[in-house]
Amino acid sequence: MEDANQDVGFEFGLYTLGDLSADPVTGHSITASKRLKEIIAAAKLADEAGLDLFGVGEHHRLDFAVSSPPVVLAAIAGVTKRIRLVSATTVLGTADPVKVFEDFATLDLLSAGRAEIIAGRGAYLESFPLFGYKLEDYKELFYEKINLLLALNQHERITWNGKLRSALSNAEIAPRPEQKQLPIWVGVGGTTASAELAGTLGTGMTLAILGGDPARFKTLVEHYRAAGVEAGYKQEHLKVAITSHGFIGKTAEQARDEFYPYYANYDMQFMGGQTRGKLLTRDQFQQLTDPVNALAVGSPEQLIEKILAQHELFGHQRYMLQFDIGGIPFSKIASSIELFATKVAPAVRKELNKKAK
Repeated sequence: MEDANQDVGFEFGLYTLGDLSADPVTGHSITASKRLKEIIAAAKLADEAGLDLFGVGEHHRLDFAVSSPPVVLAAIAGVTKRIRLVSATTVLGTADPVKVFEDFATLDLLSAGRAEIIAGRGAYLESFPLFGYKLEDYKELFYEKINLLLALNQHERITWNGKLRSALSNAEIAPRPEQKQLPIWVGVGGTTASAELAGTLGTGMTLAILGGDPARFKTLVEHYRAAGVEAGYKQEHLKVAITSHGFIGKTAEQARDEFYPYYANYDMQFMGGQTRGKLLTRDQFQQLTDPVNALAVGSPEQLIEKILAQHELFGHQRYMLQFDIGGIPFSKIASSIELFATKVAPAVRKELNKKAK
């Protein structure tokens, strides 16, 4: 679905990590098979509703359904027409950059040029022992492999030497993607070093803001752009994406009431609730959804205000939300996607277009 307000260039998307949480309201569990089917259905709905991006993240644990984003994204490519297909993220430190590039180049060919990579170091560490990597090499692995991935993106044949991977001698890198080059972004959680690395490399930066006041991340965006300019890139080349958890209801009260048990469930399992040893209270959740905080839960009007306020801070080009956490039923996810695509996205684009004139 084309939108007349898209000339501003601001993109909206969804992403998922595919957690296998049981529904805390009904107690019903979900199989990995059903979860994957729901992810594909969500992507199809997002495509039909006119959203721009759909991302799938990577984990190597029994409580997540997705260990291979390009495989899932390839399935999504077969049921969608225009939505861009993004890894969110690829844990590059424990992957072979040659295989990553070949997988996403294949996805690009299957999807008629819609593949993108967000490469990250990974907030979860289970892939390091699984694939035989040492945690003490965490930073060096990512630095070496992101540089190799960028080189693979530029050259059909490559000769390369590094410390932590076997050398390449005039190696053929095939297949080549349909796009001239795959768009590559670096995922950043909160460190200045990661932001500056993305700028120095000239990649896009995807910044995860899952809670708190977004203003505290402004310096990261500034460091990213400053490093990019110093490395010789133009400001317009340096793209920023913001990702967040969220949920949209017809009213703010409905959104909070419906999302609270699922967010609290996800927080307990994956975001520190176990460390605290207690469930997030409703009052604490309410504070997290305040206008000054990043958690994007509320009515369409409240989401519009939050996104525009963040745009004042960051001047970013993308905004991606994760709705499907903590065992929330697909019917609620579908309703939230529809509101995001038909109410929030057009209003934000319209306002940004006005300011751009």
